[in-house]
Amino acid sequence: MHLDLLPTRSGSAAENMATDFLLLQRYPADENARFRHYNWHRPAFTFGYSQPLDFVRAQLPADENVELCRRPSGGGVVDHRDDWTYALVIPRAHDLYEARATESYRLVHACIADALQSLDAPAILKEHEPSTTANTAGCGPGVCFTKAEIYDVIDAHTGAKIAGAAQKRARPGILFQGSIARSAVPPEIDWDKFEELLTTGIAKALDLPFASASWPEISEDELIALTEQYSTEEWNARR
Repeated sequence: MHLDLLPTRSGSAAENMATDFLLLQRYPADENARFRHYNWHRPAFTFGYSQPLDFVRAQLPADENVELCRRPSGGGVVDHRDDWTYALVIPRAHDLYEARATESYRLVHACIADALQSLDAPAILKEHEPSTTANTAGCGPGVCFTKAEIYDVIDAHTGAKIAGAAQKRARPGILFQGSIARSAVPPEIDWDKFEELLTTGIAKALDLPFASASWPEISEDELIALTEQYSTEEWNARR
């Protein structure tokens, strides 16, 4: 088993969500972990699989035209207009698949905090027992980055949330969809160096060798079809 580091790509909100889902469900080397950082064609928001659309729309900026897409994972509303976005898939064959959701969440976010600390950002994990209403596997049911939950990455001085993520657990493995708020860290952060530190840290935490990999041969027709599905009002209204 290896950790495959995939090339950075940009897409619409629906295409990015469809790509993440297919990296979970259709990856050719299905026993390899895989990581990708990606960008957005236009200003975009995504929201958790179980969130009501009316609530989500009430959180959007009234003065800006943004793309909106329901994620295949859970969590809250995420503003992608100025974030660093990634997806990580851990295959079923890895020991972490059997761990509790809070443990996999803690492991990934500890890697993010360590990478940011190496670049002189005051990033730490939020360590406390979750309340009875907290979502213990990522962003709460409302709006991400308004409140940090257990094992989110926060600013050590202000407590402001820096990074959050949501998970989807399926037969092939676990999909993490994560977001790091660029505005919550020092502006001089070298994001290329951050990605190098983060992927090295994740590989070490997963105890896997890692290497850059070419883009997988996922069916283009299936990606197009799923992107079209994720672009529909029916998908966004689904609960």
